[in-house]
Amino acid sequence: MTTSDLAHSRNRLPGGPDGRLARWSEAVARSGTRRLVAITAVVAMLMRFPGLLWPLRPDEAGFTLVARHWHPEPDSLYGLYFVDRPPSLIALVRLSDAIGGPLFIRVIGALAAALLVLVAARTAYLVGGDRAARWTAVGTAAVAGNTMIDAVAAKGEILGIPLVVASFWLALEALRVLPGSRRAAVLLAFAAGLTGTAAVGLKQNMVTGLVFGGVLLLGSALRREVSWPGFARLSAAALAGAAVPVAATVAWCLAAGVHLHTLWYAVYGFRSDALEVIKTGSAAAPFGRLLLLAVIFVATGMLAVLVLFLRHLPGLWRSEPVLTVATLAVLAVDGAGVVLGGSYWRTYLLGLVPAVVLSLALLVGLPDRRGVWMRRVIGVAVASCLLSLVGWVVNNQFAVEPPTETYTGQAIGAASEPGDTIVVFGGRSDIVIASGLESPYAYLWSLPMRTLDPGLDRLVALLDGPHRPTWFVESIPFESWTGTGNPALRDVLDRHYEPHGDGCGHRIYLRNDVSRPVPEPDCGASWLWSMAQ
Repeated sequence: MTTSDLAHSRNRLPGGPDGRLARWSEAVARSGTRRLVAITAVVAMLMRFPGLLWPLRPDEAGFTLVARHWHPEPDSLYGLYFVDRPPSLIALVRLSDAIGGPLFIRVIGALAAALLVLVAARTAYLVGGDRAARWTAVGTAAVAGNTMIDAVAAKGEILGIPLVVASFWLALEALRVLPGSRRAAVLLAFAAGLTGTAAVGLKQNMVTGLVFGGVLLLGSALRREVSWPGFARLSAAALAGAAVPVAATVAWCLAAGVHLHTLWYAVYGFRSDALEVIKTGSAAAPFGRLLLLAVIFVATGMLAVLVLFLRHLPGLWRSEPVLTVATLAVLAVDGAGVVLGGSYWRTYLLGLVPAVVLSLALLVGLPDRRGVWMRRVIGVAVASCLLSLVGWVVNNQFAVEPPTETYTGQAIGAASEPGDTIVVFGGRSDIVIASGLESPYAYLWSLPMRTLDPGLDRLVALLDGPHRPTWFVESIPFESWTGTGNPALRDVLDRHYEPHGDGCGHRIYLRNDVSRPVPEPDCGASWLWSMAQ
C-alpha cells in the first residue's frame, strides 16, 4: 500500500447494511482509541508533576537568570549573561516565570508531555490506524517519561519534541486531505513548516520536523502519489510557514539593535568553538556520561524499538517506501545530533523520541510478528518506566541524593546582606538562583566559561576589580579541566578572599573586607521533608 493509499483508505467503507456495520465497528474502535490516548496523555502529564516538588536544575536556573536580566545589546544577545540557546526558549522561560514563578516552566513541560502523546497517536493513526495509535501513545509516554532520562527539568528537549512530532502529523495530514481540498492541504503544509521551525526555536538541533516533511513530500512526488504542481504548492506553503519564526526572530533582533552575526554565533557558531574545547579537554567525564547514556538507551527500550525498525527495513521499504525513507532520515539526523553533542547528557536521548514515534507507527499496528515483537518491546518500556518512577520517588523521598547545591545557595543567601553578589566557579546556576543574589560574571555554565574565557582572564579581572562579588563558590575543583588549576585565580583569591565555610562539598570564599556569618547548610536533609515543614 502506498502512502497515498494509506492516507485515503480511512474514508472508504462499503455501502449497504454491511457497510453500516463496518462504519459502526470503526466508530466504536475509534472511540476506544480516543479514550485510551486521552488517558495516556493525562498519565504522561502526571508523571512529570513530581518534578514540581524539586528545586531548579542548573539549566533551568540559568535560563531563568538569563531571562530575568535580558537586556539585548548589539554584541550580546541577552545582555549580562551568555547562553547558546535561541531567543524563543528564553522568551518562553521569561513568560513562564512571569506567570507562575521559576518552577512554572515545569507545568508547561508537563503539558508538553501530554501534547507529545496526542500528536504521536494522531501521527500513528495516519500511518497504521487505531491499533498503531493506541500502542504508539503508550510507547511514547513510556519512553519519554522514563525517569532515567529526566523526570524533573523542563528544557528545550521536552518542550520542543511535541512540536517536531506535530510537524510530522501536519505533513501527513496535508497529504491525506490533498485530493479533497487543495486549500486545506496548503494550510496544513504551512502549519507543518511553521511548527517544524518553532521546534528549532526551542532547541536549535531539532530540525527533523522539516527533514521529515521535505523527504515525505519529495518522495510522494517522485512516486507520483502527488502531482508536481501539488508538490510545488505544498512546498511553497511549507517554506512560507518555516520562514515565519525565522523572520520574526530576525525582525526582533533588528528592532532590539542586536547584530545578526551575534544571533548566529549564540545559536550556532558557539557550538563549533565549544566542540573544540570539549575535544581538547579530558575525555574521562564525557566518556563516563556516554557509557551511562548507552545503558539508559537500552534500559528504556529505545534501542530495541529502533533496532526492530532497522531490522525490518526491507519489508517496510516494499510496503511504505516514502515513510520508511523519511523515518530513516529522521533517525540519521537525530542520531547524529546525539553523537555530535559531545557532552552526552542524559536528555540527549529525548532527541531520539521522534524517530521512536515513527518506528512505532510503522510497525506496532501490523498483525504479523513484526507488530507482535514491537508490542512486546512497548511492554518492556512500560515496565522500565514504572520501575524508574518508583525508584526515583523512593530515592528522593529518603534523600539519597539531596539537592546540595540548592542547600548551599540558600545558606549563602541566609548569611548575606542587601547588595551582596555571588560568582560560582563551575557553572552551577542552581547555587546562584537559590542564594537570591545576582552574579556579575557573564558565564553561568562551565562550557561558555571554558570556551569564551579560556584563561579565566575575565573572571580574574572581575575578582580583582572594584565590583568583585561578595561571595565566591568553588563548586568543582579548579583543576577539573586543566589538571593544574589557574595560578592567577589562586593568587587573586588569596589577596581578596578568605575561605568561609564548606557548603556541602562546595568551598565558599568571602571577600576579606566584609564580615558575614559562616553559611551552615544542612547537607543531609530530605528536600521533600524540609518542604513539608
